[in-house]
Amino acid sequence: MLGLGAGNLEADMNRLIAVLFHQGVLDEQFIQLRQLQDDSSPNFVYEVVTIYFRESEKLLRNLRALLTDRECTDYMKMGIHLNQMMGSSSSIGAKSVRNVCAAFRTASDHSNWIGCIRSLEVLEHEYCYLKNKLHEFLQIDQQMMIVAGVRYHPLLQQ
Repeated sequence: MLGLGAGNLEADMNRLIAVLFHQGVLDEQFIQLRQLQDDSSPNFVYEVVTIYFRESEKLLRNLRALLTDRECTDYMKMGIHLNQMMGSSSSIGAKSVRNVCAAFRTASDHSNWIGCIRSLEVLEHEYCYLKNKLHEFLQIDQQMMIVAGVRYHPLLQQ
């Protein structure tokens, strides 16, 4: 049974996830990701999300760099980066980021530089929102682990 503090934290987490689902930010894949976390890998979601952030930020920098010169834009390379971002976003359940990547990919496939610039701006906005909300999620998750760790610490049960 969860303590009062843990119950409040769990309610906060459930509300946050519900809002992100309702907004279309996350999808069912995020729930599946959470289900992979257990006592043998208590930091699984944190580790996966941290890797996602690190790799996504590299991809965003690469996309921005590819769009710096309108005349020399490598749309094929852009498509490769967008496919990577779509794949990693799908794997963690980042629905809104994945969907923006798909629209961005369409602009890239048509060598539409203005469309790509606009899509990049939307992608950076959606990514930033996702990152802020997942940081909030991870903070609540960490607080829940601290509460559970204190409550169920083996030395305290003796």
